[in-house]
Amino acid sequence: MHIFILADHAYINGGQSKVAIESALGLAARGRKVTYFAAVGPVDPRLEQAGIAVICLDQFDIDTTPSKLGFLTQIIWNRPAERRLEAALAGLDRHETVVHVHAWPKALSPSIGAALKRSGLPCVYTMHEFFLVCPNGGFYDYPRAVTCHRVPLSLSCIGTNCDSRNYARKLVRVGRQVVLDHSGLKEAIGHVITISALQDEVSGPYMPKHPVYHRVDNPIEAQDLGPKEKPGTGFLYAGRLSREKGIEHFCAAADLAGVAPVIAGDGPLMDELKARYPQANFLGWQKSEAVRAHMRAARALVFPSVWYEGQPLTVYEALALGTPVIVSDVCAGREAVEDGVNGLWFKSGDAQSLAEALRRLSDEGEAARMSRAAYERYWARPLTLDRHLDAIEAIYRQALA
Repeated sequence: MHIFILADHAYINGGQSKVAIESALGLAARGRKVTYFAAVGPVDPRLEQAGIAVICLDQFDIDTTPSKLGFLTQIIWNRPAERRLEAALAGLDRHETVVHVHAWPKALSPSIGAALKRSGLPCVYTMHEFFLVCPNGGFYDYPRAVTCHRVPLSLSCIGTNCDSRNYARKLVRVGRQVVLDHSGLKEAIGHVITISALQDEVSGPYMPKHPVYHRVDNPIEAQDLGPKEKPGTGFLYAGRLSREKGIEHFCAAADLAGVAPVIAGDGPLMDELKARYPQANFLGWQKSEAVRAHMRAARALVFPSVWYEGQPLTVYEALALGTPVIVSDVCAGREAVEDGVNGLWFKSGDAQSLAEALRRLSDEGEAARMSRAAYERYWARPLTLDRHLDAIEAIYRQALA
């Protein structure tokens, strides 16, 4: 079996590339032939050390390009990516090769669809986000800070500035979406992997009908440290400090509950939040090892996201460490939390509702009970890389058949 992986980045810069690279390494360790095709470097040295053939175009992505205007042609139709991909796929045996697309919106562009369709190779697509159907990738209205229920590419959608930056970029994304729908990518995809039930619910009405759909959890990097001897202290937020993440609601709720929030991360709201909430403990950006240490020490992780998310990994990492999670009822993180058992749900965007959850978990007995449940429920069925690879290899075999 030869697995040909496509991603925007050849290094880990977020959840999508992490899953793509870790699964590539895991497949190679199982003796599979793996090729990793990406637009943006540098290349993670572990890939070539594992014997994986790497094709990196050394291009820019939408965040690092020195010329936003000049990048327009690449993001709508990346001609060099199309040509290199077509050449790389030429002659591959369709009875033993599976193409697995992990990410394209930040650099590869819809142009990969044309090469994939012409190749005739079996194609698997993991929906890490919603860019296959939604122009801004999140069914989220950034200026209004609310989830979006408009039909993608309807007049209402096109006429609404839902972009995180400006309406001009929204129109570029609308144009790219139109190109995507005619690129051949959707036709080439034979199997779609979704990572949460919420994702199925939100995107399902707009997805193509012909692919076979599968539900596979992403792997979680977690170490079994055993249950906590006693509940931790403090309520922790870990992530980007931006409005869609709901960090403002956490700070406001902590004020109402009379607790000092602990905040690990950085982002555009940092200075504003520091000025408004001087009692909060802002740790700034932290390495992943430090974040896990803070999670283990915390009374609870607070995940206040006001948008859907896909499968928020920090929620699962916290549960694996025996830390209950207080989660917004609008995001997919709620699927890992049984309300009142291993954490609590609160009404999304409602600081008072979140404050009530903080007060409840301030009780030592409640925190101890939920901490034990968080640990035991996660490790009864951990989301290991091996389980993930077993599931996707079964899909590969089905695609080849």
